[in-house]
Amino acid sequence: QLLCENHNTDLQNFLRNQPNHAKPYNLICETLQFLDSICGSTTGGLGLLGLYINEHNVDLIIQALTSLTEYCQGPCHENQNAIAMHESNGIDIIIALLLNEINPLGKNKLALVLELKNNASKCLLAIMESRHDSENAERILYNMNPKQLVDIAKNAFHQEASIDDEDEEEGKDASPKDVGHNIYILATQLSLHNERLAQLLKPSGDLWGDQALEFYEKHTAQIEIVRQDRTMERIVFPIPDICEYLTEETKTRIYYTTERDEQGSKVADFFEKVEDMFAEMRWQKKLRANPYLSWFSSHMSLWSSITFQFAVLLNFLVAFFYPFNEVKKELDPKLSGLIWTAMFGSLALVTMVGVNPFAIRTFFISTIFRFIFSVGLEYTLWLLGAFNVINKGIYLISMMGNQGTFTKQPRQVLTDFRFMYHIIYLVVCILGLCVHEFFYSILLLDVINREETLWNVIKSVTKNGRSIILTAVLAVIIIYLFSIIGYICFQDDFLMEVEPVPKLIAEAVNETANGYCDKENCTGVDYSASAGQEVAVDDSREDGKQRVCDSLIMCILTSLNHGLRNGGGIGDLLRKPDSKENLFVARVVYDLLFFFIVIIIVLNLIFGVIIDTFADLRSEKQQKDEILKNTCFVCGLNRSNFDNKSVSFDEHKSNEHNMWHYLNFIVLVKVKDHTEFTGPESYVYTMVKDKNLDWFPRMRAMSLTNEDGDGEQSDYRNLQAQLDTTNKLVKNLSKQLTELKEQMTEQIKQKKRSKFLTSATMNM
Repeated sequence: QLLCENHNTDLQNFLRNQPNHAKPYNLICETLQFLDSICGSTTGGLGLLGLYINEHNVDLIIQALTSLTEYCQGPCHENQNAIAMHESNGIDIIIALLLNEINPLGKNKLALVLELKNNASKCLLAIMESRHDSENAERILYNMNPKQLVDIAKNAFHQEASIDDEDEEEGKDASPKDVGHNIYILATQLSLHNERLAQLLKPSGDLWGDQALEFYEKHTAQIEIVRQDRTMERIVFPIPDICEYLTEETKTRIYYTTERDEQGSKVADFFEKVEDMFAEMRWQKKLRANPYLSWFSSHMSLWSSITFQFAVLLNFLVAFFYPFNEVKKELDPKLSGLIWTAMFGSLALVTMVGVNPFAIRTFFISTIFRFIFSVGLEYTLWLLGAFNVINKGIYLISMMGNQGTFTKQPRQVLTDFRFMYHIIYLVVCILGLCVHEFFYSILLLDVINREETLWNVIKSVTKNGRSIILTAVLAVIIIYLFSIIGYICFQDDFLMEVEPVPKLIAEAVNETANGYCDKENCTGVDYSASAGQEVAVDDSREDGKQRVCDSLIMCILTSLNHGLRNGGGIGDLLRKPDSKENLFVARVVYDLLFFFIVIIIVLNLIFGVIIDTFADLRSEKQQKDEILKNTCFVCGLNRSNFDNKSVSFDEHKSNEHNMWHYLNFIVLVKVKDHTEFTGPESYVYTMVKDKNLDWFPRMRAMSLTNEDGDGEQSDYRNLQAQLDTTNKLVKNLSKQLTELKEQMTEQIKQKKRSKFLTSATMNM
């Protein structure tokens, strides 16, 4: 066995045949005959195995089975054929070890019997490993009762094993469910060649048996891999227990965010995320040891929903009742009774019916109103804010628990955008609670993070941000040039209506009426100063309008502020010129150029970039949804490839190329002992270690290949039949030609003979 470890093909073949030896020995068949002899089959009864197997020789039988398994795995097809087609009863002995009860050993040492059956099932699987024909499978099925095989798997599931410590050491890690699971996998492989066995593996209405079959089916998966010679192979394997710890949130995120490669498959990006998912599985397994933290982490989506509802409710109260000193605490008795009725009625509904979202919301809202009119809005708002902070803290702990943040390096934590986002969210909640209620308004922006459509709206601006910024810079430069022209040529036309603040007007009137004081003395009203001030005001204002282009900076700010916001450009702000003025034509050209260049061209360039980006994002999302719906995640085949085929596209995605089954298999080769690898597991482990993705099927599926192969075989048979018919026709024609030739030859001979006789008669 150790010579063949790690699937050493050269030594596997050498044990069967020594080409340079004078008298070669087939140790494969010798091992099989040894197993046949030690189990007593030479006496003629396979059903009497229990009489020959005892605790003294069971280890030797297990070793023989393990050796035969190692001889075949890799695979080594020659050794598989040598075992399956040997003239001895060796293969039947292995089947009998699996199906028959082994008593009295089974009553005293159940763990040893379980280990024996476990190795027998592994040996039969090794004999069929990586074969594209049904020869060995049919040989195993020849003397096997399919119903008995399925019943053994069902019985193993329900078997209550009382194994003491000594038996555990002898039986190693074999448990009744593990043995039954291996037998179920063997039955699944054999069912491809036996329709009756395939029907027996389906639920039949028997609760006792269906429970076992449902458990095995749930914990069994199959995938298709591509070997080095580009042939495809189907693998059926048990799903490792650690795989159940991957959260649904992570599965959803991986499914929707994984990107396609050039070949239309998402395998490359998916493979890059395998290590993170495996790390999450290990962390979640540790997390389950703490039931409280595990419970909080498993309800992360609930805490997120409650947090957003708190934010909406807090802003609703602030928007309707701020400032709070104007809220009346008196409540009409009828309204008060209605609130009490709603509160207790919803509480009773929740108590009797259970978790009902409508009843819970009714109870929560009525309780809030009761608090508002009992203790005041400020205290109610503070209490809701405190609950919001606590709930957000619970959500943050849940997220850290799910992501394994406690095991990461500080640098990884600080660079995690999602984690830092929720930290900032918690800080804003605390600011709203302790500093001012207006901070709660910032929490509503979380709707962008929760809705993909809104996020695409933001991305439509940020995705092409550089183009938008450069276009905006161009707009500022153009407005700067127009401002210079306006300052030089149309300075007097920049007039804008202004409305002084009423408070400042009142102060100015009071100051004028009461006189004014300077540093040295106070006097009454200085009419000359007032007149001078009035003159100054008249200089800067004309008919209630103020000059806004006395300096270049004011001209630039006015052009930016009003030129961009007015629909007609800067011309809507400037004074309407008289047609008889000298610069009338220049003003028209100035206004039109500003309107066409800035308003129509530059601003529409910015809007066009944003709109085009949003349209691209929307098309990209639609295309992404279409790909998820109609394209295989693993191989990249389209739904149309499975039209009018025996396997539908949905069956292909869920059974043949299930993305999570591939993840489960990668996890299996990571957690399984390397010395226990089968041939395909060793191959995939090497490929995963080298980060080689050639073992994933690309644009291929065995169900399509088999049907295409069947079609090719049918065409070949038709051609062969036509060729045979043509050959028969050619033979018939050849025969007829030969007969005609013989007839012609005979006729020629007869003519010559008749001529000879005629000439001889005439001479006489």
